[in-house]
Amino acid sequence: MKKLVFTLWLGLTGLSTLHAQEYKVITSVESIVPSGIGRSRIIDGQEDKDFEEYTSEQTEEDNGRNKSKRGDIRVKNFEETKLLNFYNIAGIRFQNIAANDAVISSKLSAMAADGWQLMFVTSGVEADAGEKDGQGIFITRYIFKRD
Repeated sequence: MKKLVFTLWLGLTGLSTLHAQEYKVITSVESIVPSGIGRSRIIDGQEDKDFEEYTSEQTEEDNGRNKSKRGDIRVKNFEETKLLNFYNIAGIRFQNIAANDAVISSKLSAMAADGWQLMFVTSGVEADAGEKDGQGIFITRYIFKRD
C-alpha cells in the first residue's frame, strides 16, 4: 500500500513539473512630446508568436537569411488601453501622471487576478534631445510569468 501511495505521489509530482511556464510582456508607452500632441497607450498583444520562425543562424556559407518576411512578425490582434500624455499646452501635467498610474495599476491588478505574477519591470526613454527636440517616449515593459 505504501508503494502504491508513493508511486501515485511521484507520478502526480512528475506531471506538475512537466507543465511549462508561460511568459507575457505588457508595454506602456507614454508620450513626452510637448503640447500634449503625442499618443500614450498600454499595449497587450493577444497573439502568440514562435521566435524560432523568425530566427536564423549565421554561418560562413550562408548569410543567415530566414524565409519568413518581416511583415509576418506583426501582431494584428492586440489590446490597446488609452493613457494620458505627460504634457499639455501648459507643460508637465501631474494629474495625467497620477491618472496613468491608476490605469496601469488596474491593468497590473487584472493580470495578477488572472494568475500572472509580475517578475520584472524595465523602462527607458527615447528622445533626440537635440536643439528644439519635440519628440520622445517613455516606455515601460512589464514581464509576467504564470505556471
